[in-house]
Amino acid sequence: MIKVGITFSDTNFQNYPNWIAGEGVEIIQLSYTEKNTHDFDSCDGFVLTGGIDVHPQCYQNPRIDYPNTTVFSEARDLFEIQVFEYACQQNKPVLAICRGLQLVNIALGGNLIQDLQESGFLNHRKTSEGDFEHNIVVSPDTLLAKISGTHSGFVNSAHHQGLDQIATGLQVSAYSADGVVEAIEYTDPNKPFLLAVQWHPERMQIPATNEAFSQNIRKAFIEAMIKK
Repeated sequence: MIKVGITFSDTNFQNYPNWIAGEGVEIIQLSYTEKNTHDFDSCDGFVLTGGIDVHPQCYQNPRIDYPNTTVFSEARDLFEIQVFEYACQQNKPVLAICRGLQLVNIALGGNLIQDLQESGFLNHRKTSEGDFEHNIVVSPDTLLAKISGTHSGFVNSAHHQGLDQIATGLQVSAYSADGVVEAIEYTDPNKPFLLAVQWHPERMQIPATNEAFSQNIRKAFIEAMIKK
């Protein structure tokens, strides 16, 4: 039985276990409110979920009043950084989604664009009809290229922040057409599995690329935990 630790989000949390769960997979909810760090040892891999903005203090930015600012949860930030640091120390696979991608970059020393539209990028936020959709280009010879089996395709989008300076040891493995970072991974292929994506594979509804950018990611993450 593979045990996946999924960090709790106050919004749409159930989408993640519903997507990951299956035969031979058990879900362990990791909650910043319960601080159940004792469950870390039981997990074969970790999913860092989407949600509200990471507090700017985590990437040494004093500005907390910016467009589309949400409420922050410093308790969640600290707990999820602890989850990620544990995974790194124990060489366990990590899949990071949306906010999770941003948190990984921050935890390793990178920073964020606080609002994409303010910085001249397109609107990547959710619309009244659901997630925004746009094309991405996958960098060749990357883990994501191997997993997806394609060089481009459409993904969903529901965020207003993006990566700015990329942390040392990470590389960008996908960009949107307007230059927003859509995926990151380790530069060293010998390091444990780490894939962080800006889109939401757990709720993809784009038939043409659902397999490449959703189901293939789930499969690769599970295989990485089995190999571990």
